[in-house]
Amino acid sequence: MAEQHATSPLAPKTTPTLPRIAGVRLASAASGVRYAGRDDVMLAVLPAGSTVAGVLTRSKTRSAPVDWCRKNLPRGKIRAILVNAGNANAFTGKLGDKAVEESTRAVAQALGCPRNEVFMASTGVIGLPLDWEKLAAVVPALLKGVREDNWASAAAAIMTTDTFPKLATRQARIGERTVTLNGFLKGSGMIAPDMATMLGFVFTDAKVPGAVLQKLLSDAADRSLNCVTVDGDTSTSDTLLLAATGAARHAPIEEADDPVLVDFKRALDEVLIELAQLLARDGEGATKFVTINIGGASSNGAARKIGLAVANSPLVKTAIAGEDANWGRIVMAVGKSGERADRDKLKISIGGVKITDGGQVVPNYDEAPVARHIKGTDIVIDIDLGIGRGRATVWTCDLTHGYIDINGSYRT
Repeated sequence: MAEQHATSPLAPKTTPTLPRIAGVRLASAASGVRYAGRDDVMLAVLPAGSTVAGVLTRSKTRSAPVDWCRKNLPRGKIRAILVNAGNANAFTGKLGDKAVEESTRAVAQALGCPRNEVFMASTGVIGLPLDWEKLAAVVPALLKGVREDNWASAAAAIMTTDTFPKLATRQARIGERTVTLNGFLKGSGMIAPDMATMLGFVFTDAKVPGAVLQKLLSDAADRSLNCVTVDGDTSTSDTLLLAATGAARHAPIEEADDPVLVDFKRALDEVLIELAQLLARDGEGATKFVTINIGGASSNGAARKIGLAVANSPLVKTAIAGEDANWGRIVMAVGKSGERADRDKLKISIGGVKITDGGQVVPNYDEAPVARHIKGTDIVIDIDLGIGRGRATVWTCDLTHGYIDINGSYRT
């Protein structure tokens, strides 16, 4: 564990063992940037010719590593990813840029590759200069230790307030070939969708041009990581990277809408959705995992915005934490979203039990089964606007005093 917090009660009972992906090698090490007695830096090394896509935070106070990634993503080429935990290298001015420059240079020189093919991400405390010399000092050990089976240690090394590492894997067919997608991410607090949410890294042996990879990732992120929220706060450091080694010998791909990519898109969606759900299951102080299904909205975008209005409402989240079936707070959140809604067409169900219809509570509504559902750990809320065909699913968690405890002492 990163900050000695008890493992989330919503954590999966087992952690998947990710298969090897030809050409992807990983390592972790202890740099001492902030933590003592644990690995806090991860390096992923990829073969020459690998392609990359990324989705980055829209925060106006974004970190220096995010600026570096944004500058180099258009080239679509990658050889390595360096990630540190404990220090976000955000709001650190020119010192932050210098830290990125020197850290990526250390990796590039060791690999003999251009520095703009070394991507970087950082997570942790905002506003403290990053001691890049500590990162550079462990680069030799990282390169010596890279292996194709180091997925679990790499995922654990980038944790901050996370209580468990988050990993997922899928396989897909591209033509006659089977390709693998492995992903891991970190995130527990300061989680709200705005292009990307947290630090996440997905790797595949598929051979996909950078521009096509970018389209696939952007679309998949909108269906997954942009549909999860813990506390409504978008990080300065949000970075999602997808790297493809090209080791799989399938037919060439030139367009994102190539029919041969249908199964690959399915697998990418599944990896990112699983990871997104793990974020909510590890929300700081979380005791309940909440799925909000929205239908009948004016558009898919409107459905997602309404879902997030409900998911981010402190009143909804605290009612769930307190096991209070207060459906009126859901009505409130739908109404404040700013999206089109008709009171008399709005239908709300919790745990499969219909509560509202025709602009009011259903006749003979019995709250007992809803109350029983709210006492569980996996809560399902269904909302039907009844005005269109827009749909979305959003994931979140409850809001407990544990969130205050964690964030009230984050820097100490």
